[in-house]
Amino acid sequence: MSLIFLLLISAAATISSVTATDHIVGANRGWNPGINYTLWANNHTFYVNDLISFRYQKNQYNVFEVNQTGYDNCTTDSATGNWSSGKDFILLDKAKRYYFICGNGGCFTGMKVSVLVHPLPTPPSASTTAAEISKPNSEAARAPRSGSVAFVGLVLWIGWIWLGSGWI
Repeated sequence: MSLIFLLLISAAATISSVTATDHIVGANRGWNPGINYTLWANNHTFYVNDLISFRYQKNQYNVFEVNQTGYDNCTTDSATGNWSSGKDFILLDKAKRYYFICGNGGCFTGMKVSVLVHPLPTPPSASTTAAEISKPNSEAARAPRSGSVAFVGLVLWIGWIWLGSGWI
């Protein structure tokens, strides 16, 4: 009985540690002129497989992924992707710096953002000590991603009900 309970906890920890985050550019202000997107990006930590979302008036603005030169000069010559739906979800699938601009002139009024995407933190090993996990800046302390606590709690609750019902 306790073996199944331990397996449930292990599965919950494994699944919850790979939850991706959707970063909505500009939060409730969206993708619009006159917003400091550098400040916005500096308040977020991006990991591989996170999403970056752009929300804007689809007939007024757009999004281009460019290189640093395109970002610095507000040009789309180096574009490697472009979106214009007004609700664009872009997968950040590599650990690197990404550059996004508005390609129809909005870049010149501040509609550009650069984000640094980090590799996924390695999950803590079985030998990770409580002292390592309690360090605020350690990889072990950052391994669980958003939604982890709720998910683990749900799995534990289901396991408690299942085990308490005498099914095993």
